[in-house]
Amino acid sequence: MRVAVIGAGPAGIYAADMLTKSEAVREGELEVSVDLYDRYPTPFGLIRYGVAPDHPRIKGIITALRSILGRGDIRFFGNVEYGKDLTLGEFLTHYDAVIFATGAVNDAPLEVPGADLDGSYGAAKFVAWYDGHPDYPRTWPLNAKEVAVIGNGNVALDVARVLSKHADDMLVTEIPGNVYQGLRDSPVTDVHVFGRRGPAQIKFTPLELRELAKSRDVDIVLYDEDFQFDEASEQAMVENNQTKVMMKTLQKWREDDSPKTASRRLHLHFLQTPSEILGDEDGKVSGIRMERTRLNGDASVTATGEYIDYPVQAVYHAIGYLGSPLPEVPFNPERGVVLNQEGRVVDAEGAVIPGVYATGWIKRGPVGLIGATKSDALETINHLLEDRNALADPDFPEPSAIESLLEEKGVEYTTWDGWLDLDEYEQSLGQSSHDAEGNPRERVKVVDRDEMLSVSRRGVHARS
Repeated sequence: MRVAVIGAGPAGIYAADMLTKSEAVREGELEVSVDLYDRYPTPFGLIRYGVAPDHPRIKGIITALRSILGRGDIRFFGNVEYGKDLTLGEFLTHYDAVIFATGAVNDAPLEVPGADLDGSYGAAKFVAWYDGHPDYPRTWPLNAKEVAVIGNGNVALDVARVLSKHADDMLVTEIPGNVYQGLRDSPVTDVHVFGRRGPAQIKFTPLELRELAKSRDVDIVLYDEDFQFDEASEQAMVENNQTKVMMKTLQKWREDDSPKTASRRLHLHFLQTPSEILGDEDGKVSGIRMERTRLNGDASVTATGEYIDYPVQAVYHAIGYLGSPLPEVPFNPERGVVLNQEGRVVDAEGAVIPGVYATGWIKRGPVGLIGATKSDALETINHLLEDRNALADPDFPEPSAIESLLEEKGVEYTTWDGWLDLDEYEQSLGQSSHDAEGNPRERVKVVDRDEMLSVSRRGVHARS
């Protein structure tokens, strides 16, 4: 059985790994070959281009993903874009089944007046910039002293931490050199994080929240009027260990009466929802109008009609990601997911489309962490294995046929060996984290797609 997985992030790699190590394969009931595709020249998806540089623990997941691809039983084809370089029909001509694991990389829209002003940004674009994404410019307009971040999830907290943290403290991470330069020159003094519900409903993880206190020369500012609780909040603080831990952290910060003398401040606001982004006569962000909310007893909130204006010169909204439509694949634009039933892709009438599957965020929406991604992949793979007798075709083209097709089309695809060359080249550009006098030195990563292709296609040694 031959299977193509489209998307080489955690969801796609886990699905490929589970299929190749499934019981049917181990027991000799099934022979399977898996090819992994990605539209970028590099694998690892959101772990590479969606995790902040100062999160080495999470970026360390790449080590596990790398060991899976390094076994040699899963082929990698990078820089191959579904719908542009290869169509669904071409995939189904060369494979028994196709699994879509394309994730969700776009920002969910912030639908308030002024959202299109100069200085209003989606958090996903900013994250892509500070992670050295090859399709984004090397510069970012970091000219605001006061910044608003809308959202109460981990992405919002990442954005707020990166904006408020001193750039020199990031030099021991994988931060690209151009990102370091931009953050170093930022004039920021205040970053405001807004959540529409109460502190007991925040979606941060305890680890993310505690990391805020580790930022040097950054004061955390809380507001007593935001600490209101309803019945559902009180229940969560008793029954939910994660909520309990985070509330203990917040309460500790509230009780800290030491002088606030840092040069930068990170403000955490709750029970406020954006009403309008304010602009000046030049069309640039000059402030944000927030509306107070109140808890209803069940952790939901109602707007109160009380407004507060904050002077800010930039707004980042981190209210969720949204999946993108895929050519020839039924799609729900409101949820940003492929139409599916437990991973089996279906048409608008709910009929299963044979041989087409989905996993990860493009299947269930942008929720859940790595553990959910693994269980999600297992569900999809189990259904694919249940369907295998109806799908397997002994007359399918040889594995080399897809390489011939890509070459005929002039697609400059990259391979796993090419990625190893690129990784070696990127690391050779990185300087040691400290110089001889103990001063931190910047790290550099390749961010240009053409250079990526050049290195990964010809090899670092040939290039030298």
